[in-house]
Amino acid sequence: MTSGMRTVVIAGGTGALGGAVARAFLANGDRVVVTFVMQDEYDVLRKDAPNAAALSGVKLDATDESAVAQFTANTEKQFGAIDALVITIGRYKSGKNLWETDTATFDQMMNGNLRAAFILARAVLPGMIRNNRGAIVNIASKSGYGHSPTVALYSASKAGALALFDSVADEVKPYNINVNSVVPSIMDTPANRRAMPNANFGIWPKTEDVAKVILFLCSDDARVIHGAAVPVYGKT
Repeated sequence: MTSGMRTVVIAGGTGALGGAVARAFLANGDRVVVTFVMQDEYDVLRKDAPNAAALSGVKLDATDESAVAQFTANTEKQFGAIDALVITIGRYKSGKNLWETDTATFDQMMNGNLRAAFILARAVLPGMIRNNRGAIVNIASKSGYGHSPTVALYSASKAGALALFDSVADEVKPYNINVNSVVPSIMDTPANRRAMPNANFGIWPKTEDVAKVILFLCSDDARVIHGAAVPVYGKT
């Protein structure tokens, strides 16, 4: 993939990390399509984004298979191809042991962290295969490696996503498509600062720095990196 006017879809591209990723690709000269749930978040991104003329957004429930299929078809029709997909969508809930956790939480974690990733990749990959080019980066989590008390369901969903994209990477080896995951731990976001007000924010990776890694993984310079789970948790 070249660094020209590519079309990059960033699912969840108005959140703390997603917004940083969107700004990084826009600054790189790419066309960016973000999916979002909250209109006000998209409005803020559009106001502050570099090269905002190359930014568009679609309100989308990424767990809705038919909606994602229609979104993908519309995007391919409008721009010709989807060159890269970055999945920054995620759900998080913690604070209870497994035996104290209800099935509604199970559904939330699996839908937000695994089902959405599956549906998005499944929709976008056929077009990438036809064009014999593309890149997919999924946002995993250090919790996906386990040893995370009171977040067992979140950990399980992220472990599932790691396994999913590791397998997809093998499936697309005949094509010029790179598939990787990045693995953050605690990032410096407003939500994390509110949740842990007494923490040392200075050691938390900045979302802008994680976005640079994602931008690199979608570049020609990273063509030899495939099927990787890249740790981006710095010194935390």
